Amino acid sequence: MPTDTPTTAALQEELLRRARSRAARPAPAPETVRHGPAPLSHAQRRMWLMDRLGQGGASYSVPFATRLRGPLDLDALASALTALVRRHEILRTRYGQQDGEPYQEVLPAPEAMAPRVVETAAEGAGGLLAEEAHRPFDLAAGPVPRALVLRHGPQDHTILLTFHHIALDGASLETVAGELAELYTAATGGTAAEQPAPPQYADFARREQAATDRLEQGLRHWEARLDGISPLRLPRPAHPPADGGTRSAGTHTAPLDPRVPAALRELGRQRRATLFTVALAAGFAALHRFTGQDDLVIGVAGSHRQGAEMRGLVGLCVNTLPVRVNAGGDPSFTVLVERVREALLDAQQSREVPFDLILERLGAAARDTDGTALIRVSADVLGEPTTLRLPGTVSEYVEVGAGEAKFDLSFALVDTDAPAGLVQYGRAALDEEAAAALGVHYGALLTAVADDPDLRLSQLPGAVPAPRDETDAHPAETLLRAHPGVAEAAVLAPAGGPLLAYAVLRGIGGPTPAELRSRLRAVLAPELVPAAVTLLDALPRTADGAPDPARLPGLPSAPAPEGARAEAVAEGFAALLGRQPRPDDDFFLLGGHSLVAVQLAERLRGALKLPLTGLDIMQARTPRAVTALLDARAEERAAAPTVTASRPRRSREGTVLVTGGTGGVGAFVLRELAAQGRPVLALARPESAHLVAGDGVDVIEGDLTDVAGLRKAVESADAVIHAACTFTRPEVDVTAMAAMVGAWSRGPFVFVSSVDAYGHPAGEWVAEESAPGQPLSPYGQAKLDCEALLLRAAGSQGRGGASAVRSPLVWGPHQRLRDQLRWGATGLLYQAAREGRPLVLPRPGTGGHAWFGAAWVHAAALARSVVSCLDAPVHGVANAVSGHVTWRDLAATLTELLGSDSEIREADEVHPDLDHRWHYHADRLSPSLRLQPGEDWRSVLAEMAGPSER
Repeated sequence: MPTDTPTTAALQEELLRRARSRAARPAPAPETVRHGPAPLSHAQRRMWLMDRLGQGGASYSVPFATRLRGPLDLDALASALTALVRRHEILRTRYGQQDGEPYQEVLPAPEAMAPRVVETAAEGAGGLLAEEAHRPFDLAAGPVPRALVLRHGPQDHTILLTFHHIALDGASLETVAGELAELYTAATGGTAAEQPAPPQYADFARREQAATDRLEQGLRHWEARLDGISPLRLPRPAHPPADGGTRSAGTHTAPLDPRVPAALRELGRQRRATLFTVALAAGFAALHRFTGQDDLVIGVAGSHRQGAEMRGLVGLCVNTLPVRVNAGGDPSFTVLVERVREALLDAQQSREVPFDLILERLGAAARDTDGTALIRVSADVLGEPTTLRLPGTVSEYVEVGAGEAKFDLSFALVDTDAPAGLVQYGRAALDEEAAAALGVHYGALLTAVADDPDLRLSQLPGAVPAPRDETDAHPAETLLRAHPGVAEAAVLAPAGGPLLAYAVLRGIGGPTPAELRSRLRAVLAPELVPAAVTLLDALPRTADGAPDPARLPGLPSAPAPEGARAEAVAEGFAALLGRQPRPDDDFFLLGGHSLVAVQLAERLRGALKLPLTGLDIMQARTPRAVTALLDARAEERAAAPTVTASRPRRSREGTVLVTGGTGGVGAFVLRELAAQGRPVLALARPESAHLVAGDGVDVIEGDLTDVAGLRKAVESADAVIHAACTFTRPEVDVTAMAAMVGAWSRGPFVFVSSVDAYGHPAGEWVAEESAPGQPLSPYGQAKLDCEALLLRAAGSQGRGGASAVRSPLVWGPHQRLRDQLRWGATGLLYQAAREGRPLVLPRPGTGGHAWFGAAWVHAAALARSVVSCLDAPVHGVANAVSGHVTWRDLAATLTELLGSDSEIREADEVHPDLDHRWHYHADRLSPSLRLQPGEDWRSVLAEMAGPSER
């Protein structure tokens, strides 16, 4: 937690002095507490938008882990957690949307909150903690904190509480830790904790919303203060990381001599500044040296916590303050500190203005022409972290990194017994080599100014990264060729015309032109991004093999798009942005922002019944591009078989309900049912219905989050095959299964489960239906819970037999299964082979285990097995396994198929993704599992990853 904030010491004194010189403004009186749905605070609104845009991820999870040595009373801990959630309504709040506007609604207090307990050695705790921290929250269901206890021994435990940032900030975490300790102490003693009733966050949000019309003066201040500012340009990576779709973070830490923080604190005292101000000045100095730019802006965290009425409030009360400083003129560091102090004081005077309102007021000026956000860099001072201190135990802080970056670049001075300079960066936003150099220079700069604060900026460590070596290929061409779905690419610059790109895909179902151009925009500077990406069946070449410009299509003159979709897009832009757009007007330049993007996407999705997200709007940006994207999706739908209308009731005898038909496993199940001539009812979202429709297939609208739709679908069928799964939201999976089982009244029910439900068994060979071994992942536990719900209900009240079919890795020629091969459990090996990096495998015998590898099943064999259970239920659990393959054999085959020269090595350490050493018996379904021609593992991998992928 920060040890020194911009509102303390000399800074606070200066603020008071300036405040007395102005007319006092009366504080608004607290409003009467109201119940029912409440508006979101401005800080919550940004969190909600990031979640709706798909940009939240683990970067907005708040993991809080402590290792406790000593006796731990789990019943008392459960009682304390239950009481904590009962006290603070924000910890049991859900977030909905009505008429395009989000709201928050408090849920009833839970009867009990028992933490999940997993037995595991301390050495294996890191992977389990990271996995739990990365599990996403469902804001529509309510971000109740998750509690995990790892038991390392009778008196050795690690407790992990995971919150969503929409419900909690740093100050709240300290409150939670203190109250939880008090409640635990009372529970162990059999008494009730005497704690005053806390303020509730929804009331704060209502007061903030009511005060919005009093912010005009502050908004005008920020508009003037940020006039003419441009988003910072950072050196982008030459090649995007394999996980470039996430906000994956890199970190460089430079240890500091213990005297450095003390010297910086003394410098601040001399200049009437806090340590935070001095550290922020160091961030500006490092950024100036790194970019060569003078006019800079860094975002810092401000707080809305003021007054006694806010004491004990749990919730998100932070605000981003843009601090703008001019580092020109080569000042000394002491002069820069004074400039930063003045800029910080100026920002603090208008700290009540929410950052999202500032962005709305700035409009297009808040983003660069390529969509780059205004605030890309942050700075902070990090002190001793908060820990949970329970009586009778010794506590130790446990770092649980989410591995994702909130900002493209962050500077931090670590002010603890082990001081350090820390640089964190987004790996998709900043060049790796440049970031490493910046990490070294930042630590050296902190030491240099601690020793001699009168050094000029030009004398400080740091330098602008040298330009990369130019190659014959255009950077956009290099990136396109690196895409796994692109076979060939070329980029040309026609005389007097814009840059044009051409790509040939490896097969059907690859990336769209919009997706490829979006990838380029995420990595390249605007001037390097082609105006269009055109897909070709083949790249025309000259006799010497070079692309033939004469035979490449040029950029046609583009008339305004026409038709119903173009009209809907133009009307949507006009209705939400207040201006009639031209075809190539930019969404952001028209005043668009995140919430408008979400609203526009939902408006068009509802009107046109085509899939579209807010992120699509923000990436396409112009009415022409949005219309083209919708046209492409309409063509894709038209090419699919006609969708039969949703049927609220059963119309054909023997109808089988199939969930997950748009996924890899479900698609093969639909094929098998069609081959047998069985009538099918497929559950699908409206925008995806065309993907499952076909002869003999009716479609009923719904998904796993639509409980009423699930019940309706089950009631409409004579049998059920449940193959859908969220993979990352186990609570949704279990709730969905409970709803389906509750509506099940006849016929067989087959559930596609996973061998993850066995956990970590003790032996090498695992018998069907054997008990699970700990630890059990949240995904595996959810599968086990779903199986229990199903098997308990089977055979009662007219229900038929039940079968839980546990599958391992599923391989088959389907895009979803290809994605799982590339990014799922085997993604570590696939991506290393694709990028030419070494493939490091566990050596047989490591940890006393003679074999490391994976079980697998061909999707067609799995489908045959699942469908066979309709006529011959197994009345329990059965495994569907085609075979087992060692990691070495898999690695060798992948490198061969990908044409990679990656070295395959063995080590005595086991990566968590490769810690698999079990074989699974599969006797009950063996007749259906017999491999057909072309179903051996090498052949199916060649279809999924090799040159034959079409």
